[in-house]
Amino acid sequence: MPEGDTVFLTGRLLDEALAGRTLLRGELRHPRLSTVDLAGRVVLGVRSVGKHLLARFDDGTSLHSHLRMDGAWRVYRPGERWRGPGHQVRAILATAERTAVGFRLHDMALLATRDEVRLVGHLGPDLLDPAWDERLAGEAATRLGRRADREVGLALLDQTVMAGVGNLYRAEVCFLLGVSPWTPVSEVDAGQAVRLARELLSRNAWTPARSTTGDSRPARRHWVYDRAGRPCLRCGAAVRAAPQGHGLDERTVYYCPTCQPGPRPTEPSFARRRYE
Repeated sequence: MPEGDTVFLTGRLLDEALAGRTLLRGELRHPRLSTVDLAGRVVLGVRSVGKHLLARFDDGTSLHSHLRMDGAWRVYRPGERWRGPGHQVRAILATAERTAVGFRLHDMALLATRDEVRLVGHLGPDLLDPAWDERLAGEAATRLGRRADREVGLALLDQTVMAGVGNLYRAEVCFLLGVSPWTPVSEVDAGQAVRLARELLSRNAWTPARSTTGDSRPARRHWVYDRAGRPCLRCGAAVRAAPQGHGLDERTVYYCPTCQPGPRPTEPSFARRRYE
């Protein structure tokens, strides 16, 4: 699932391409929306809320989409070849100057703008909200600390705590906090965790070349994420990887056994496993 900064950047690109313009073509290839024609509507703007995208129109409706694991929106100029197979196209929003094409959009809904809260009202504070302030930061920290015995790595992925953190930032925030992802929330500075998450997402919100270390070289962009079996950039110990969570919520988490003390899986299979 994409990180919040990826969705934020997608929203900004769509807003730049469509806002203030009339749709000449508005086609939705979704079972529940296949008869909808958006042509003639003016796009008021496109915004992201956590990992959700909302395109608002002048008739008081909004198009909601969620990228899930493999969805994408791409913007093209008139006549430009689309980079993706036609059978994966789920939405086409075209103006005279640009065409926005949604690929593999599994979740879409058309609803009244006033009802957007039904789809995003359950989310915690959006880490990339332009109106972010100390009140929102405090609310996110409070939500993070509510379940003191919860593993911090799982709590960071919970979008009802704060919206925008995905698997990459979960691993990087835990590393910068200096704790194992299996550490109980009660042993973590919740305010610092929120500040780090907000800082990392904000730093990368306007560029697809994401770096959490401040180093733009491909092999040194992340402290531990996707570095299993390679040396920790801080201490040189081999970074490890193990699953965290259960069922559909299970994700591979990366950590440095030296820089991140605390509880961790003890099963031999985890200790031996290497991800090259």
